[in-house]
Amino acid sequence: MYTMQVDTVLVFFCVWLTGAAGKIVQSRGHKLEPYKQSRLRRETKMDGGGGHKPGGPIYKRSPDMTKSPMTKSEQLLRIDDHDFTMRPAFGGPPIPVGVDVQVESLDTISEVDMDFTMTLYLRHYWKDERLSFPSTNNQSMTFDSRLVKKIWVPDMFFVHSKRSFIHDTTTDNVMLRVYPDGNVLYSLRVTVTAMCNMDLSRFPLDTQTCSLEIESYAYTDDDLMLYWKKGNESLNTDDRISLSQFLIQKFHTTTKLAFYSSTGWYNRLYIHFTLRRHIFFFLLQTYFPATLMVMLSWVSFWIDRRAVPARVPLGITTVLTMSTIITGVNASMPRVSYIKAVDIYLWVSFVFVFLSVIEYAAVNYLSTVQERKERKLRERLPCTCGIGNPDEMMIDPQITGYGSLDMNTTGNYGMPENGGRQEPRMLAQVALSDPQLTGQVKPSRGYVNIWIDTHAIDKYSRVLFPGAYILFNIIYWSIYL
Repeated sequence: MYTMQVDTVLVFFCVWLTGAAGKIVQSRGHKLEPYKQSRLRRETKMDGGGGHKPGGPIYKRSPDMTKSPMTKSEQLLRIDDHDFTMRPAFGGPPIPVGVDVQVESLDTISEVDMDFTMTLYLRHYWKDERLSFPSTNNQSMTFDSRLVKKIWVPDMFFVHSKRSFIHDTTTDNVMLRVYPDGNVLYSLRVTVTAMCNMDLSRFPLDTQTCSLEIESYAYTDDDLMLYWKKGNESLNTDDRISLSQFLIQKFHTTTKLAFYSSTGWYNRLYIHFTLRRHIFFFLLQTYFPATLMVMLSWVSFWIDRRAVPARVPLGITTVLTMSTIITGVNASMPRVSYIKAVDIYLWVSFVFVFLSVIEYAAVNYLSTVQERKERKLRERLPCTCGIGNPDEMMIDPQITGYGSLDMNTTGNYGMPENGGRQEPRMLAQVALSDPQLTGQVKPSRGYVNIWIDTHAIDKYSRVLFPGAYILFNIIYWSIYL
């Protein structure tokens, strides 16, 4: 009896284990059910457990094209199917590449470094059938610089450039646009510093013409033909472009062939722009100060010759000021081997200032010589004649050995003319009869005229210096303007 009860308990226990295991397997099987089947079951329940009702609308999800592998640019343009290390139509005629330029700014023009800096948008146009793709609406696709590295693009560079770079803020300023028929637009924003050979012989009254030259580095004219896409209209400029020292007169384009002895002929595109320098800045900083220094040096001609402390410092000051102006102008200019227009003006002005100092040196020297001669004459004569009142000049020749002075010869010496200031001059007509004075054995009467005017040089300088400088200015400005 006890054995039957134990068997019955074991049977019930086995049945219970079998049921628990079934539930566990069923739950695991539900978790392992595929996602699509469970999603289909949920959609079926949402529809009410039945299929599509007759006459009801059909709801169908549109395909997500962004997840389709055919929308990738590499596969749509078949980039992996072609070798883009070679130009389009390799082995055939040269591929035409059109170019147009939008000048954004003309930053600096340096006479010292002989260069200029320009920021521009450089655009290339060509056709590459390897990049064609099917399209129903003929709409182009635009890409950034990441695709540019995987396809063929023209290898342009700037001839005679010193520095250049593509802007990369906030990303590389590069744009690639591909059309369904294979036409390509490649645009980039570049800042370039290029050489400009300037002729400064007319500086600062000069006009300069600088050029930016574009050329292919590897492909000769047998492989690549560069041309301006719309002729001279291919070059556009911003109306707000302005420079502090120059007036931009015009922009224009040309095309030439360049030959290299080692590689051959290349197409070269030129961007020419003409600049005319503003003169007003240099008039204020150079020409006017130099002219004023020359005019200041003429003041010494009206200062008394005996005022040495006044005339000498004035002349030295003007000379040193002119030297400072010349040094300041040359410090901001390149060391060219020819004479510039501003050099001519400044050095001629310096010569005028220097001659005014020499003029006073000549006046002072001649005055010293005059005084020396007068002193020797007074030492040889027993009395002073020819000075003072003309009535006192009547001396008895029997007593003194001198004849009377002719009033018509002496004039009104010693009297101010027209009530003006008496000129420091001396006129003496002496009749010498002493053999010791005349050097003759036989007494005879002779006349010695002594005419001394120490201010004659100053009088002439007051007219000659301004007249000569005015004539120089007339010739100078008529030539360079």
